[in-house]
Order: sequence, then structure tokens, then C-alpha cells
Amino acid sequence: MKFNSLEIADDLHTFVETELLPDSGVTSDQFWRGLEKITAEFTSRNTRLLERRDELQQQIDDWHIAHRDQPHDADVYADFLREIGYLDYVSDDVEISTTNVDTEISSVAAPQLVVPLDNARYALNAANARWGSLYDAIYSTDVIDEGGGCAQGRRYNPIRGRKVVEFGRTFLDQHFALDTASHHWATKYFVSDGDLAVQSGDGTVSHLIRPDRFRGYTGDPSAPTTILLEKNGLGCEIRIDGDHVIGRVDAAGVSDIHIESAVTSIMDCEDSVSAVDTEDKIRVYRNWLGLMKGTLTETFVKGGEEMTRELEPDRQYIDSQGEDIAVPGRALMLVRNVGHHLTTDSVTVDGDPIYETTLDAMVTALAAKHDLLGNGVYRNSRAGSVNIVKPKMHGPDEVALACDLFTMVEEALGLDHATLKMGIMDEERRTSLGLKAAIAVARERLVFINTGFLDRTGDEIHTSMEAGPMVPKSEMKSQAWLPSYEDSNVDTGLACGLAHRAQIGKGMWAMPSEMADMIKTKIAHPLSGATTAWVPSPTAATLHALHYFTVDVSERQRDLSDRTPGRVADMITIPVLAADRTLTDDEIQRDVENNLQGILGYVVRWVGAGVGCSTVSNIDDVGLMEDLATLRISSQHVANWLHHGIVNEADVHASLVRMAAVVDQQNSSDPTYEPMATNLEHSVPFQAALDLVLKGREQKNGYTEAILRSRRRQMKESTCA
Repeated sequence: MKFNSLEIADDLHTFVETELLPDSGVTSDQFWRGLEKITAEFTSRNTRLLERRDELQQQIDDWHIAHRDQPHDADVYADFLREIGYLDYVSDDVEISTTNVDTEISSVAAPQLVVPLDNARYALNAANARWGSLYDAIYSTDVIDEGGGCAQGRRYNPIRGRKVVEFGRTFLDQHFALDTASHHWATKYFVSDGDLAVQSGDGTVSHLIRPDRFRGYTGDPSAPTTILLEKNGLGCEIRIDGDHVIGRVDAAGVSDIHIESAVTSIMDCEDSVSAVDTEDKIRVYRNWLGLMKGTLTETFVKGGEEMTRELEPDRQYIDSQGEDIAVPGRALMLVRNVGHHLTTDSVTVDGDPIYETTLDAMVTALAAKHDLLGNGVYRNSRAGSVNIVKPKMHGPDEVALACDLFTMVEEALGLDHATLKMGIMDEERRTSLGLKAAIAVARERLVFINTGFLDRTGDEIHTSMEAGPMVPKSEMKSQAWLPSYEDSNVDTGLACGLAHRAQIGKGMWAMPSEMADMIKTKIAHPLSGATTAWVPSPTAATLHALHYFTVDVSERQRDLSDRTPGRVADMITIPVLAADRTLTDDEIQRDVENNLQGILGYVVRWVGAGVGCSTVSNIDDVGLMEDLATLRISSQHVANWLHHGIVNEADVHASLVRMAAVVDQQNSSDPTYEPMATNLEHSVPFQAALDLVLKGREQKNGYTEAILRSRRRQMKESTCA
């Protein structure tokens, strides 16, 4: 389809005309003319900024080569980065001025779920993950070990169930304590004179020490079906006389405890998505539109039974004054567009693909306009905003480009200025070092800064490629730059006025099955002063929410507000091997094979099946969540060791062959899986993995999409042939 200078894929044009535009208040001419204008104004500027990345990388490479035989001096290095314009310094105070911010972002500290938007079922799960069953989360994970008769099995285990009830009652005692009793003794919950009353086995009645934490109930006050409590802005439902198997023998009739969990979710068009052509991209856009209109459903078979998933409604209660109140039943949904570096041939100009982020911005913003107009079954943003996460921006100049893009989109779609809010992923080193300058540029749109330590690690390896061989990947989290980077994100955010106005976020828990460890360690994120942190599943969101009941993040931020900010020099301490350290052959082989197993395990799904986010077993058979960020680390790490002679191509190829057989075995139960090891030369996923490591050093900024997209298209073509 042709529109002036634009050549539009027919399927995309049909989707926009028949699904996206109707009832939006935007005409076909306005949409395509707006995209044409944006493309004309955006393309050359974006291209120049990408060229600037290359120029800076070359200067950094040259500097490291020239100083390779000298001890690293971080202060001298910082001066060099300032001289070339890599490091931006802002001396003035910066205060964000964002308005119309949703309370889920400005006022509530809670987990954030990130899911691939090309998977409707996952997207619906994430939208509905605002509330989660604590009983299900505890029973189904390793939070309760399997000793003492508590093993999980195909049938319900009442011993394990009693442990779950004990856990739940202890949770209630910790956060909603009673004045004269324990929730463990409760035999009845009821509402009396607008307060929660709890009867114990001996007939005595107690009340909450903090009566203000009682918010409402459902049913008859003398025998309520639900009690709603609240602490730190998060809700907790005590469900009574329900049908949950765990609560069937409960003395007080408590069937379950539901807690507010993923208060916000990010619907991802980027790192967790395998979208390489128009067909894939339309699936992403259609799911987002369905979420905004409330019409998205997904039918699937589970346990031999057909089920249909749809968005949850809001929850209705009666408050202590007898008034009806409603509480949101769904997470506030943000959308993450792709980075500035990607292009799409779904729309071309003179045969050249346009930058994909422009198409993402236009389509996702217009889809969200339906929410703002009230065209949907439910409301997503009650504040009237569209929250868009922008990834992989390198420095404040690229943030400024994104702000101008948003302004052009608003003009094209008839949206008020600053309707499109921005979340900045603090995941590239240049943005980390210039975060204050980046915030200053986006001050009227900013609702979110989030440390993406996975991409940040990949960028660290690529940017510092010529500095020397890196430490083993397993040691990266213990390097000096990482805590400095994490602290700087919080300190800078607080200094720029993000408290009670925008989210300060932390990264992903990457081990979906290791929930006991997550409970023990991820409390560090709210303790760091961050108001949110990423989780890989609704169950993980429910368990991580326990930390936000425990930690009052607002108080923690006040405690941290006077902390002395870290030095830039600490953030640019390069994680290279010490000059006097020699790795053993076993250390090298283990690290390389762990990297390669992760690469192959992920690529067979991305390239082979079009799955952008997978749980892949590492060399110790621990399932790790893999996406483009983790792939970037692994491929760049092997490329770095190849470049510095820690390993050679023959060793890498031999290890890939061995790991291909391992990955084949791990996937042997999948009837659709195509083994690699039996036909390596013709296995497209195997060849993709080979490209990622042998050509890793030459990939722009160490990104993996160019190779993955090319090989995925090859795979799709071979499948259709």
C-alpha cells in the first residue's frame, strides 16, 4: 500500500485501518501523514546519533589500546570520557515536573512484572497479576521445603497445606497485628461498628492494633466473605468460606489470602519478544490494542480442560462507613517500545526500512488512546496518561530525541502535550554516567528509571572490549562497578525529585523456580530505596510483594536522601582480569561452556520457534530466564575472551558442538523440537549461535538482534518452503 513517500505492508495497513483507527478520533490521512512527517524529521537525526555511538566506541577502543600496558586510572579515564563527550555532567539542580501520574507509579511500592507482548496468555496473566493467591504461591514453590512429609505431589498434601496456613497466619500477625491475640488463634472474622473484630478459640474478641489498616469487606458484616486490609499502600484480602482446598479445614473458614502483587506490569515489544516481520509485529500490536480495549482473550487447554482467560474486573467492597468502594483488579500496564537502533521493513521510504521505534510509538500510543477515550471495557490509566518505556538509549541526546518523537506523535494523534510519559531504562553505560542529564531532558515526561543490570553488563563488556579480558561471567555481580551503578540510580533519582512522583526500579530475578532464594535476597531491592523491581511470573510477584509489606520504601528513601553520591570513577572500574591472575583450563572451559549452553538453549527457542523469552537450564541444571539482555552478556563475554586469546575459535566451536548435544537432550521431550547436533551445518539455530560469538565483537554496541532477526527469517522461510 502506498501513501505518498511511504510504502506500507498490506497486512499492517489493513490492521491500522480496520482495527486501530476506528473510534480513535484519528483519520487514516492523519495517521499516515503523521508517520510520514515523523519519519522525515526523525530518520536523519536518529542515524546521526547511531553514528555518534560508533565514533565514541572507536575513540574508547583507541584509548584502551594506547593505555593497555598501563595501570587503569579511573580518574584519568573519566577525564578522557568527558573530553570526548561520552560523559555528560550537569551541575545545576534537576527536579522533574511530571503531572497526571498514576498512583500505581507515584505512590505505591510493589513488584513489576515484565512479559512478552506477542504472547496473549502471558500478557493477560501479567495484567491480572495485580492480585495473587498467597496460598498458591507458597504451596507451589520451594518457599516450603519438602521435608517432614511436606513433599509436593500429584495429589494435595494436607501436611504441606497446614504449613501454608501457618505461613499465612504469621504474615497476618506481622503486618496486621491484633491487640490481644494472634491470627493463629482465630476462629471467626467479622465487622463490628466499622472495625475488624477477630474471635479466638476461647471466645475472646480482639481488634487490629492499627485500625486504619482495615479498609472494607464484602457480604454480611457479621459473617463477611472477604476482609480487605492495607499496609504500605498494598491490599490484602482475607477470603472466607471459599473453595480453596487448603482452607477447607480452617477454624475461621479462611480459604485463602490474596495480596496485591504486580501493581504495574510492562508489556514488552522488545527484549522478550521475537518479532522479525510484519506478521509478528501485528500480533504484538493487536495484543496491546486488545489490552487497552479490554477485549483480549485467550483460550487454551490446561490439565485436559479448555479455559478462556480475560481481563479481571475491579474489586468491590463496603468500607468502614458503609460506603461502596472499588479497588483496581488489574495492573497498570506500561508498554516498552523497541530501541533506536532497530528498523522495520513493514514500512519503507524509497525502499529503505524506517526506524521501528517510530512505528512502535505511533501504534502503541494510538492503541492507548482508546483507553483515554473510554473506549475500553476497563480503564488502564486513571490519570489519563500513556506510559511508554524507552530502552537502550545512549546518553541524554538520545533521550532528547525520544522526547521530541513523543511530541510529534502527540501532535499527529491529537493528544495533549506530555500525555505520553517516559520510562528511561538506565541500562547503557553512557546513560548511567549521564543519568542526571538524561532526567533533565525528560523532566516533564519522566515516570520511571530502572537499572537494567543485564544489558548494563553486556554494554560494559562491549564498550571495554579493548581494555583486556573480562573476569569470568560468574564473577560479574561481585565487581566494584555494579553496586556503585545501582546506588547511583537511586541517589540520582531521589536528588531529581522522583520520590512520590515516579518509579525508581531494579532489575529482574532471573531464576523462576528458586523462590526461597528470592524471598531471602530480593528484599534488598526495597531496602535500596527502589519503589519497584522486576519479577518473571505472577507467582514471583506475589512472593516479592511480601517485601513491600515489610519495608516502607518511602521511609527508606528519606533515610537515603542524605547519602553521599558515589564517584563516577567507581562506576567506570572496568571488570578485567587482574594482571597477575591466570585462569585454569577448568575455569575457562566451565565459563565458556556455561555461556554457550545458555546461548544455544535460548537461540533454539528464539530462532527455531519464535519464542523471545525462555527458561534455560545452565550448566548446573538451574533454570535461568533468558532474553536478549542475557544473550548479549554471554555472546559478548565469549567474544571478549576470543579477542584476547583466552580461548580460540577451535575451542569455541568444539564446545558449541558438545553443548548442542546437551541442549538437544534438554529439549528431547518436545515433539516439535528439531535437534541441532545431528545436522550442525544445516541447523539454523546452531549457525546463529556460531555467529553470535564469532561475530560478536563487530556487532553494534554488542546487540544481538541483527543476527537473530536474520536467522529467524531464514528459519521461517525454510519452514514455509
